[in-house]
Amino acid sequence: MRGKQTVRGMFQSMTVICAAAAVIYLFVPHDDKADPIRTVDYTVELVTAQRAAPYPVLAPEGLAKDWRATSVTYKRHEANAWHLGFLTPEREYVAVEQSTAPAEKYITEVSHDAENTGKTQQVAGRAWQRWEGPKYDALVLREKGVTTVVTGTASFARLGEMAAALQSKKA
Repeated sequence: MRGKQTVRGMFQSMTVICAAAAVIYLFVPHDDKADPIRTVDYTVELVTAQRAAPYPVLAPEGLAKDWRATSVTYKRHEANAWHLGFLTPEREYVAVEQSTAPAEKYITEVSHDAENTGKTQQVAGRAWQRWEGPKYDALVLREKGVTTVVTGTASFARLGEMAAALQSKKA
């Protein structure tokens, strides 16, 4: 007799739990068509980095509205590392990376093991080094005291578009 009560109680409990879950599912709004990618506003971080960094911090100006900023960081205590990530209109990733870290190690790190091809690409009157890798390609500009890397899964044309849009407003 006791065994039947235990099984019966278990089925009653499961019925109550399933009913509660169904009610929650029906009444909690959810949008299956919503874009899961969250766009970020990088204005505050950019101003902070421009004030703190010992180099001109770069950010794009004039990109089409369908480029979406997705990530931003400035790490002063990690060689003044500036990161600004975007998705292109084709949903490819492009990041702007700047740092005062030793160039070779930094470029390899942010480009996920890309290697220098020995070729250059002219962007806005400057020669950027082309790096190619298994995961990301990159355009690299080395200047006194700072290395700038435009890297990602996007084509070199899109990387060049980002590099051409980079501007500095040293605060």
